[in-house]
Amino acid sequence: MFWQRLVTFILVISLFFWAYPALADWTHPLSFSNAELTARDFSGQSLQASEFSNANMELTKFVGADLRGAIFSASVMTKANLHQANLGNAMVDQVNFTGADLSDAVLTETILLRSIFTDTNIIGADFSDAILDKGQIKELCMKASGVNSQTGVKTRDSLGCK
Repeated sequence: MFWQRLVTFILVISLFFWAYPALADWTHPLSFSNAELTARDFSGQSLQASEFSNANMELTKFVGADLRGAIFSASVMTKANLHQANLGNAMVDQVNFTGADLSDAVLTETILLRSIFTDTNIIGADFSDAILDKGQIKELCMKASGVNSQTGVKTRDSLGCK
């Protein structure tokens, strides 16, 4: 069990650093680590490669925000609104999305391990090449529907649902 977790951890970290050269073009990322951001509005903002680790973002709005390469590790995003947000290549592990709106969001190549999706709206979300636990995929496939308006990919197809 220990070795399996260690290998998973090394894989996640190596994937992050593999994608890091693409982040080099995003200058001056913002850091909101350990911040209290309840009910803030970041809608439409360009927050590429910003860091939101261990932040409380309950009821926070990221509608249409560019969050490519951002880090949200171990954050709370209950009832957050991420409708049409782009989270491509982001690290969104151990995040609580209970009651959140991820409809029409782009989560391509995003690391989502151990995140919670209870009562989360994923209609039209694109999870193509995202890294998820098998249990997460099974849970998300039970409610997956729609087509992403930005990528044209069906949510069920992006999750590999049968």
